[in-house]
Amino acid sequence: MDNSIFLAKFWGWYLLIFFFVLSLNPKRIKQVFNDLNDEKFLILSSFLAIIIGLINILKHNIWELNYKLIITGIGWVSMVIGLALFIFPKPTINWLIFINIKLVQVIYLLLFFVGLFLLNVAYGVVLI
Repeated sequence: MDNSIFLAKFWGWYLLIFFFVLSLNPKRIKQVFNDLNDEKFLILSSFLAIIIGLINILKHNIWELNYKLIITGIGWVSMVIGLALFIFPKPTINWLIFINIKLVQVIYLLLFFVGLFLLNVAYGVVLI
């Protein structure tokens, strides 16, 4: 299977699952931000974000103006946020909380529609 299609399926399902979990249990996102104050959780989550982002970038660093750019962007965003959490934890946490408070509805809609778009590309349900 092509890396791009595999990652479109992976990120599409991940984003949709994440959207539904946060929609059904909105307190979960507040819990994640509270847990970031715990050093062990912060280090573990930053390493995980760096690893996932780096694997995504190494396997799929394609800068074409189509769905592949979204997959590449997710990898880069994951790695940059992971590095920022590891190197500058407090300012990064404050920034993430600020973004989440100001743009929570936009972020949730983006999760949903980007996930649907990637799954549509991967499975070809609706021809665009």
